[in-house]
Amino acid sequence: MSSVSWASVRVVTAATVCAAGLWAAPGQAVADGPNGIDDLRPGAHAAEPADVENRLDGRGVRFLARRDVPEPPEVSALSWMVTDLPSGKVLAAKDAHRPLPPASTLKTLFALAVLPKFAQSTVHTVSLADLAGIEAGSSLAGLREDMPYQVADLWHGVFLSSGSDAVHTLASMNGGWGKTIDDMQETARRLGARDTRVASADGFDTPGQVSSAYDLALFGQAGLTDRDFAHFASTKQAELPQEGGPDAFTIQNTNRLLVGSHGVKPYAGLIGVKNGYTSHAGNTLIAAARRGGRTLLVTLMNPQSGGRNAVYEETRALLDWGFEAAPRAAAVGVLPALEPDERTGELRPVTHRPRSVPLHKAGVGAQTDGAPFTRYRWFLPVAGAVGAVAAAGLGTALWRRRRLARQGPGEGAGPGSGSA
Repeated sequence: MSSVSWASVRVVTAATVCAAGLWAAPGQAVADGPNGIDDLRPGAHAAEPADVENRLDGRGVRFLARRDVPEPPEVSALSWMVTDLPSGKVLAAKDAHRPLPPASTLKTLFALAVLPKFAQSTVHTVSLADLAGIEAGSSLAGLREDMPYQVADLWHGVFLSSGSDAVHTLASMNGGWGKTIDDMQETARRLGARDTRVASADGFDTPGQVSSAYDLALFGQAGLTDRDFAHFASTKQAELPQEGGPDAFTIQNTNRLLVGSHGVKPYAGLIGVKNGYTSHAGNTLIAAARRGGRTLLVTLMNPQSGGRNAVYEETRALLDWGFEAAPRAAAVGVLPALEPDERTGELRPVTHRPRSVPLHKAGVGAQTDGAPFTRYRWFLPVAGAVGAVAAAGLGTALWRRRRLARQGPGEGAGPGSGSA
């Protein structure tokens, strides 16, 4: 074998070893990173959400055990999920995609579909037709026929009192009950909420109507990026109508974890979002809380323990666990990042990109690591290193060939050279 051939072999071998070392190092960093999958700082999007989200499929509790992370508490709810916002990192879940009736937590989807349609200062006089079709036993805000209300009053009725009269009135303004249901279903589809089937805009028990802990988390995440949604979801009490007058009265938010009532202590740092109950759905809850610059979202559906405050106390336990576990817990799933559509402004899920929509008043800005393709950000340095090694080796081989040509055969070749 010629000296040039040996040099080429040595160059190729060196380049291969160098490239292999550089290739393996980032992979190890990803696998052994502080969060188990890439670097999920608040505001950064996971690189491969689809790969991780598969862990949410199937039945039972999903949690990746680690020595320094406590296990999530045992709760009786049929389905639940704990998510770190705005990174979207799912810390733990149980039956996250199980279809269950959502009760009034579905009003969050109603708000996502209808809230942008009308200015809060718009005045609407409630008619008898607006209030038609309300199911017996529905929660009511106490709207009165032939009385003018600002749109903001109607949303206070939706979020605080879970009032079906407020939902029906806004749906009537939106073009009717059927159109509003269609709008809600389209909004769910756009956000990637594949488990949700809408049959009643106010969440009242209706055959075929279901959602899931995962989808409710999508609704909560999307809602908290909107200023008005976040405001209404966190409001503890309001005057109805807010302008006052002889017929005005005070309504209080029925979310006991937010206001503290009926034997439930308010949760420190809670910022909303929505509770629900029907005889078929049981109790349901979407709850977001902020502590020390971290925002967590818990969705919980139908506790089985029988306690009247079980939905709130089980949510409290999951929030407490989440704040303790979040800094070190590995993700079992990732909610898709949201980005406004350039044409319509509607939020849509995106993948392989940093999160660009901050949570409103959630204490965390829209931070990114400057590298949308996080898992592959090492590719350019690797390519550059391999190219440099290959160029150096090629230059060495050509130099030695020219030198041998000038020296002639058998002159200064050195040990081990020559042909076999």
